[in-house]
Amino acid sequence: MRTNRGALEVDDLLKLVLVLVLIWLVLEIIGEILGLFTALLGPFRPLLGLVVAALIVLWLLDRI
Repeated sequence: MRTNRGALEVDDLLKLVLVLVLIWLVLEIIGEILGLFTALLGPFRPLLGLVVAALIVLWLLDRI
């Protein structure tokens, strides 16, 4: 039984790594923006979580 473990070319591997790094950077930026947003909300953070949960439940029940 023969496998093609080395079938990926270097260019394809570099593109894959670049895409993964870009995804990581985007997630870091989104995390910082959300962190700033939640810091501004202060004590209203639990209320925001309840609103998001309620919207998800309403969407699942086709009420939105």
